[in-house]
Amino acid sequence: MKEISKILIVRTDRIGDVTLTLPLASFLKRHFPRAVVSFLSREYTKAIPESCENIDETLTLVEKDGKTDFFATLDMLRKRKFDVAIVARPTFEIAMLLFLAGIRIRVGTGYRWYSFLFNRKVYEHRRRGEKHELEYNVNLLKPLGIEETVNKESVVFGIHIDEESKHKVLKYLSGNGFNPSFSTVIIHPGSGGSAIDLPLDKLKDLTNRLARELHVNIIITGSEKEKELCKEFEVNEKIINTAGVFDLKELMSLISLSKLLIANSTGPIHLAAALEKNVIGFYPPVKELSPMRWGPYTTKAAVFTPDVKTEKATVEFCIRTRCMEKIDMEKVFQKAKDFLNA
Repeated sequence: MKEISKILIVRTDRIGDVTLTLPLASFLKRHFPRAVVSFLSREYTKAIPESCENIDETLTLVEKDGKTDFFATLDMLRKRKFDVAIVARPTFEIAMLLFLAGIRIRVGTGYRWYSFLFNRKVYEHRRRGEKHELEYNVNLLKPLGIEETVNKESVVFGIHIDEESKHKVLKYLSGNGFNPSFSTVIIHPGSGGSAIDLPLDKLKDLTNRLARELHVNIIITGSEKEKELCKEFEVNEKIINTAGVFDLKELMSLISLSKLLIANSTGPIHLAAALEKNVIGFYPPVKELSPMRWGPYTTKAAVFTPDVKTEKATVEFCIRTRCMEKIDMEKVFQKAKDFLNA
């Protein structure tokens, strides 16, 4: 194979998806130690690859009014003269951009109508949920001759926390009742519609019980759009609601200061796993949304899924039967105590 000196990883969707793509950079650095590894993301997730010690350069899609500026992005890619592009989340637009940019090796799925735009194809149906999303991502390296076995004990995310952001977070917390001698629990109630969530009342009751019975800081996190949702979790005077306060880089710093994060299947749960924090997650018994594919990729996790007696649970079935109400919250509370006492 001709020498590879410039490699581009492409993942342009959400926080969790980008986080689960970071480990590709560590494998690429191991096999191509002299190569420059770049990462293409969207503007709102760029803080994640920027924080990765194995990524040399972070690029962002050029966008106007929420849509990709195709020709400006194409110009950016052409100027960098990449040898390889690895597409973890394909779209026709991305595939066409990489093709027109003249990138010599373009790795992507073989199962889309536009897969002819990739010249190194991987044939796996991710929707079947037969393995974890991170493992699907790593398999994209096979056309480059990289055969790696990844597991929860050895995976390297390589996230480095920005000290300036950490200082800003600590300054904010110190002015809002934060006790540095207590362990910190983060509760992230939103999921952006990416999954079927635990009922709000159950999560609020858990939040209140943790605040009443344990000596901990409890911090609620969420985006600007989730302010109203997060306000509902101010169920105890000890609760610190930070919805809309921190940007993504600061959120990562906040998570790095915690001992436990509790959430539905959503981006921050993967950031916490990548930062080697204890994690409790709630997942529906639906194959394409299951922890098999989307669970926190860490040995420090407890995942709770309702015990539903069906092998073919669908999203509609789970919503109709309110399946997530069947999660035993007493077991969740005891597991949270175990993590905090460890």
